[in-house]
Amino acid sequence: MQKILKQLKLNKLNIGSSTGNLQLAGKGPKLDSYSPVDGALIASVFSTTAADYEKIVKQSQKAFAEWRTWPSPKRGEVVRQIGDQLRVYKEPLGKLVSYEMGKSLQEGLGEVQEMIDICDFAVGLSRQLYGLTMHSERPGHRMYEQYHPLGVVGIISAFNFPVAVWSWNTMLAWVCGDVCIWKPSEKTPLTGIACQQIIASVFKKNQVPEGVSCLINGDKTVGEWMTHDKRIPLISATGSTRMGKAIGAAVGERLGRSLLELGGNNAIIISEHADLDMALIGCVFGAVGTAGQRCTSTRRLIIHEKVYKKFTEKLVSAYQQIKIGNPLDEKNHVGPLIDTDAVKAYLDSIETAKAEGGKMLVEGGVLKGKNYESGCYVKPCIIEANNKMKIVQHETFAPILYVMKYKNLDDAIAMQNDVPQGLSSAIMTTHMRESEKFLSHAGSDCGIANVNIGTSGAEIGGAFGGEKETGGGRESGSDAWKVYMRRQTNTINYTNKLPLAQGIKFDL
Repeated sequence: MQKILKQLKLNKLNIGSSTGNLQLAGKGPKLDSYSPVDGALIASVFSTTAADYEKIVKQSQKAFAEWRTWPSPKRGEVVRQIGDQLRVYKEPLGKLVSYEMGKSLQEGLGEVQEMIDICDFAVGLSRQLYGLTMHSERPGHRMYEQYHPLGVVGIISAFNFPVAVWSWNTMLAWVCGDVCIWKPSEKTPLTGIACQQIIASVFKKNQVPEGVSCLINGDKTVGEWMTHDKRIPLISATGSTRMGKAIGAAVGERLGRSLLELGGNNAIIISEHADLDMALIGCVFGAVGTAGQRCTSTRRLIIHEKVYKKFTEKLVSAYQQIKIGNPLDEKNHVGPLIDTDAVKAYLDSIETAKAEGGKMLVEGGVLKGKNYESGCYVKPCIIEANNKMKIVQHETFAPILYVMKYKNLDDAIAMQNDVPQGLSSAIMTTHMRESEKFLSHAGSDCGIANVNIGTSGAEIGGAFGGEKETGGGRESGSDAWKVYMRRQTNTINYTNKLPLAQGIKFDL
């Protein structure tokens, strides 16, 4: 890992925060980054102080005054070069993501690929920030709408996707003309610093104003500085529903904007008409990928009673083949949970499910031994449950899969929707009428609804986000760029008269 840190210029750290090329020496409390893979201390960084935070916000405001005047395609060219840099550093950054967070190497590399993909998307977007023209009711008048950058965008990201979600927000915000202040999770600070190091040379080469990309580190106190700061018009936050409610309230109180990507309690409906072999792959990856620590992880399987026995037998058999261990070894399917607190939440949820009447189909537990010394490796488990159970209504960020039966599609859709969260959903069926009903107004109430693929693995081209307690935000593709801009309606009178709208007369 020392070789990887050296490649990413992380072997000599004394960083508390950064305004781009300028690094501010650490003066705040130390943040130790321990790998859940082996429990080793990777490196230490420092929390941002209140004084440094003030410097960063002022520098970002200064940078915005210049950055917003750059033509959008010129900003897009900078993002294009960042994409090229990420291609160069894909392997070491992917390995660091895997080691610091605990996801499999393939998923770590995939996360960096998402960053590259969103750079490509943003480059094209830089020439497509379209407005609208409208016909005026007044003669000799022209009306149109245009979009302007908001200003400083605050980004609070979570440990489970330590770099990709930042890039979804940042690359779009940059081509829109905004500047960004990023607070990575205190559980994965090194990947944040690595990204700042990777883009530094691109910014210097293109003479990007100091402060367009800022980094701050620390716990929730540092994040609260941003959420309460009137100088930051938009806060984009990814995390738990509990965290999102606090951020939404704080930002709403000052009439700012918030983009919230919060919890998921995602279900796959397995129809009697499903291709069960294909469905199995989507269900298992959705449930155990990233050790169940994706917001889009599959938490519930709603299985038609006619295929319930057959499919659960396939599931149990597949779970026996899952390899758990060091995520840098590509033979392993599942790595560790992020820390021992997550392990405790996993164990508590299993006990609660049992107490509520859940039946274990595949037993869980913590793995012991030489290869599991960090204490963060757990067994993916399957629990036969009822959708009304309190624990089933709750999102546990761990590889716990609840299975249940249904009789008809209306019941299955009602069960799918009958949770507080509304992020991702899927149905496995070869029956066109079932799939169309699932996608109709009477179907899934989630922001993402899939047919014959699982709940996780979204592409960057579509807007990502969910409803209800998932927060309602949309990031990444489609027209998600509009959240990073303010809309302005313009009316131009090119005559020598001043008629008023609605036929109002006002003569002097």
